[in-house]
Amino acid sequence: MSILWIVIIVVAIIIAITGGLVQSLNFLLWVGLILLVLAIIAWLITGIRGRSRL
Repeated sequence: MSILWIVIIVVAIIIAITGGLVQSLNFLLWVGLILLVLAIIAWLITGIRGRSRL
């Protein structure tokens, strides 16, 4: 997994935690979850493509 995806996942987790703890920043919870899902999907796609090339 590239460093970019690791950074995206970490940021998504931090945003999700911040959004969960602070009621006024509730939209950050959804942004964090969406970023996390996108990062996981991208990681899976790159993993599948990497395996098929072998």
